[in-house]
Amino acid sequence: MSVHISCCQLTAFNWTVWISLVNILKMSNPEKPKASTTPHIVKEELIAAGKWVKLEKTTYVDPAGNVRTWETAKRTTRQANTEADGVGIIALLKRTLHKDCVVMVKQFRPPLGCHSLEFPAGLIDEGETAEAAALRELKEETGYQGEVVGVTPVTCLDPGLSNCTTQIVLVNINGDEGENINPTQQLEFVEVVLLPLDEFQRNMDDLLKKEKIMVDAKVYIFAMGMVQAFFKPRELPVLKQ
Repeated sequence: MSVHISCCQLTAFNWTVWISLVNILKMSNPEKPKASTTPHIVKEELIAAGKWVKLEKTTYVDPAGNVRTWETAKRTTRQANTEADGVGIIALLKRTLHKDCVVMVKQFRPPLGCHSLEFPAGLIDEGETAEAAALRELKEETGYQGEVVGVTPVTCLDPGLSNCTTQIVLVNINGDEGENINPTQQLEFVEVVLLPLDEFQRNMDDLLKKEKIMVDAKVYIFAMGMVQAFFKPRELPVLKQ
């Protein structure tokens, strides 16, 4: 009895054998993982520079040992002997018979093409501490004078784009003191916005519905944290077995 095998059957048979051989070879010769490397910067080359900002081409080595490049934006104003470019200020206004309020600033930001809602903030001057910079900027932008009650470590702002860093300074403002009853701003085109601390996110969301405005990410994250701080569940969660 003769056996007839079609071309299609032969091709399928050969393909099956080939795949099996490849899998056997892979098992006998497993690929060695790439050696890990500590990532590090090789060099930084200036592409363009302005008065306040510069753009650099950063050459670095990734964890796999590959040499790569990145485009990095940097401020030109960072002072010597400091790691922080500037400060952001979480200012809490405390007044008798009033709710505690967060002092915000609203201003037009050219990169966004619209107004933004932010914490008061600014760059650290030469020889200035983060605390001193915060009180100075708060006075200039809002007119309020306060007391520093906390400072964060140096934190990054947008690490995928820039090396820009900041320290967040917590300031309490006694709203019953004379200089804080009718505060006088020193900067034009900056609007002071007071939002109650216990309704911070809700008031912010209402503001977003009424106006074309962008909220700073730091501000909104703070608002979300306040929601969790003030939230009280009505019933205990059911414990899973």
